[in-house]
Amino acid sequence: MPAPVNPFKKALSEGQLQTGLWQAIGSEAAVEICAGTGYDWLLLDAEHAPNDVPRLASQLRAMRGSSSHAVIRPPMGEAWMIKQMLDIGAQTLLIPMVQDADQAAALVRAVRYPPVGIRGVGAALARASDYNRIERYLETANDEICLLVQAESVMALNNLEAICAVDGVDGVFIGPSDLAADMGFLGRPGAPEVQAAVSGAIARIVASGKAAGVLSTDLALARHYQQLGATFIGIGHDVGLLANGARQLLERFKGEAEG
Repeated sequence: MPAPVNPFKKALSEGQLQTGLWQAIGSEAAVEICAGTGYDWLLLDAEHAPNDVPRLASQLRAMRGSSSHAVIRPPMGEAWMIKQMLDIGAQTLLIPMVQDADQAAALVRAVRYPPVGIRGVGAALARASDYNRIERYLETANDEICLLVQAESVMALNNLEAICAVDGVDGVFIGPSDLAADMGFLGRPGAPEVQAAVSGAIARIVASGKAAGVLSTDLALARHYQQLGATFIGIGHDVGLLANGARQLLERFKGEAEG
């Protein structure tokens, strides 16, 4: 039996839109609730959310049996972190702050077993191989790993074509918030200059033949990115849904009471 087919990677290779939701609360209950709503993918964030390997493993278990695909974002692209994320069962990783083609190529090696990569061979102990019950896991795992890299700086955008040309990179995600900060617009990802850079970058990624991704809680802007050819788009996050929903409910109740 081979490693499970990665439906998200397959969909991206076929140019199918994949709509996602960020998970930053760090709760398996929140992940389980969101996994039942029909999003194509959920981003389990370990860069800016209070997540570690055991909590991420619990969140992966909470998604089991759902139609949503798990994408894990580690804090950084260190090989030892990547190894742990893969061993707990992640098949798709989104690596932040990728600056150039050399870094992207090193990440490709980190997600693959030797002789083409450097991923440590410990699958017999890991959830990824169903605890050694997937007999051909080692032979087939490389093909089902989806590697997404984040271009979120001026330097990364200057190197964008070279990053996209790296064999083994399946998609490039533009990070508007960090890009805005690097461009001198801290906290202003909606600035016209930033939006022009994001739109231009998406067009360049699509022209390269790689999948382009982005996060936008502005649905009109998310649709614009889709029209430019982006195929994996995050349209919100659990923190915002809870915070906004709680505020709106209270405002509605108070408004009705005053009326």
